[in-house]
Amino acid sequence: MKKLYGNIVTGAFVMRTNRFVIHAEIDGRMEICYMPNPGRMRELLFPGVKMYLVKSRNPLSRTAYRVIGVERDGEVILLDTSKCNDVAHYLVSHHLIAGWEEYSVVQREVTMGNSRFDLLLGNEATGEVFPVEVKSCTLFGEKGAMFPDAVTARGKKHVDHLGQIGQIGRAGILILVQWNRAEWFLPDFHTDIEFAKAFRVNMERIDWKVAALHWTPEFDYPDHVKLLPTSIKALDEEMGNCGDYLLILYLDKDKLVEIGTKGIMNFPQGYYVYIGSAKRNLEQRIRRHRHLRKKMHWHIDYLRQESEFIGVIPIRTKRDFEHLLATAISDIADWEIKGFGCTDCSCKSHLFGFYENPLHIKAFTKIEENFEINILNSYFDA
Repeated sequence: MKKLYGNIVTGAFVMRTNRFVIHAEIDGRMEICYMPNPGRMRELLFPGVKMYLVKSRNPLSRTAYRVIGVERDGEVILLDTSKCNDVAHYLVSHHLIAGWEEYSVVQREVTMGNSRFDLLLGNEATGEVFPVEVKSCTLFGEKGAMFPDAVTARGKKHVDHLGQIGQIGRAGILILVQWNRAEWFLPDFHTDIEFAKAFRVNMERIDWKVAALHWTPEFDYPDHVKLLPTSIKALDEEMGNCGDYLLILYLDKDKLVEIGTKGIMNFPQGYYVYIGSAKRNLEQRIRRHRHLRKKMHWHIDYLRQESEFIGVIPIRTKRDFEHLLATAISDIADWEIKGFGCTDCSCKSHLFGFYENPLHIKAFTKIEENFEINILNSYFDA
């Protein structure tokens, strides 16, 4: 069986210092390792999870190892995006992509106009050729997979250009889902609404394939793939400039803050998660929270003035999940600020405190997964 790598070692994830560097414990030693994947991967990288690595080929490199994969729920996941074109080439050459069995790889990295695509496929019998862009998907829930996990202007540009080509000929996208348990795919409209809109507009113009792959600990090339469906209904019903959000702030010390008509309130040092909603103009609401303001309106505006912005997680939906989110977050929070941000509902609070950054807490990430991905399973249930 052909393998992607030789001499694989395993270790335990410790921390990620930036997009391209992690620390891992390997054979009892702390090692600095190169991460060849700029995605956020918060759903995968928790302290102690099993990592797959290979030795750095450059003896002068400041990173001794290169990350190639991680384990989730007993399944091996490929993280090394530099290998995805090799995998795609292999799958096409071995006729494992349904609908492309008659095609072979004519060229790698083909330039068309102002875009460079990963593969050029050709049919020797008919002479037809068409470009294919390859993407790697590492964001998944119990059944679903979504791409991208971070905003990708380049990805949107590729989709738009392929859509233009598809109107006069043929163009393809091959999304490699590194999770064999996936049963469906959607563009991640929560994270990158512009990419998702481009996918929706061009999906009938592009010959798109989403292939779920199974990886062994030895990283054997897959001998089969599972093509995943998508749902136009889910996109049309859920995607939009509306929904809920989780705003994450940090206070570096205990503070007494005057919160409008509520008066002075005590906020212990720590991280805070605020649950909010916007029936329209979600983007504008989130943008408002990113910046300090002179004009106060909501309770959270007053606290925002005194705190550090850590991040915000949008959950785009035309359904009302705000109170369900508040209940879910309250179950895992270390404390709550009673009566904060919930004057128009029966919730005890919409502001919850954590000693640790919630973005690094597995239970918090699971709640995010449930409301962003798992809630969409119903669109695909028979």
